[in-house]
Amino acid sequence: MDLILEPGRAEKNYWRDLWRYRELFIILAWRDVTVRYKQTVIGIAWAVIRPLLTTIVFTVVFSKIAKMSAPDGVPYALLVMAANLPWQFFATSMSEASNSLVGNANLISKIYFPRLIIPAGSVITSFVDFLITLGLMALLMVCYQFVPDWRLFLLPVFMILAFGCSFGIGLWLCALNVEYRDFRYIVPFIVQFGFFLSPVGFSTTRVPAHWLWHGLDIPARLIYSLNPMVGVIDGFRWCLLRGQSQIDLSTLLSSIFITVVLCLSGVWYFRKMERTFADVI
Repeated sequence: MDLILEPGRAEKNYWRDLWRYRELFIILAWRDVTVRYKQTVIGIAWAVIRPLLTTIVFTVVFSKIAKMSAPDGVPYALLVMAANLPWQFFATSMSEASNSLVGNANLISKIYFPRLIIPAGSVITSFVDFLITLGLMALLMVCYQFVPDWRLFLLPVFMILAFGCSFGIGLWLCALNVEYRDFRYIVPFIVQFGFFLSPVGFSTTRVPAHWLWHGLDIPARLIYSLNPMVGVIDGFRWCLLRGQSQIDLSTLLSSIFITVVLCLSGVWYFRKMERTFADVI
């Protein structure tokens, strides 16, 4: 297919070009997969070690020391691991997407292609680690002799929600990182801060519905649900733990709404800044 260069053509046919450059998308995604653990001693095993160690530490701290309990019939390790699945995917894809444009500066400054391919490829690459962690979750279920029920078939719905949340925030961060390099230091802080603000080591029911502060009735759980990963994590637990870990409808709707806003606003801001990437990167 011939590529015709004319004023305004790239803007007019942008979304069509995304499909035309699908092979570049596949190549970049596969490149990221192959080099992620290159020249490491244990290689892809890092995708298992990180969530496994987090699960062990959180199980000991929250279950043994803090004396928190899981829903009836659910081992605490599975409660933590079910939350680790979406969180590790979210944290990894957000971090990778935020640095994706800067890491491909030479490519961006030399040729034309829809730049949206680069952060999208980073999120897809992180999905490989997610699948490995999902296998670890299955192994833990076998060890605990815990069998999921029909709700497991609804897990792809929450996987799409986690993907949308990661992609939306990733678009904002990668565009901002091109213009303001301070974000390379801010992103790790966001990941660490968000980790403790998300219900990874504990159940969302531990957050009180209301807080009384100087006579004011603060809807604590409603404010807490503004974190879109709360609904995603609750959804994963609901699907994987036979519904023993409940999911609140208002929390789920809040996560869906915020994720849609993040994706739409992320695409808008990315497209707005995209024409300047080659000049400032």
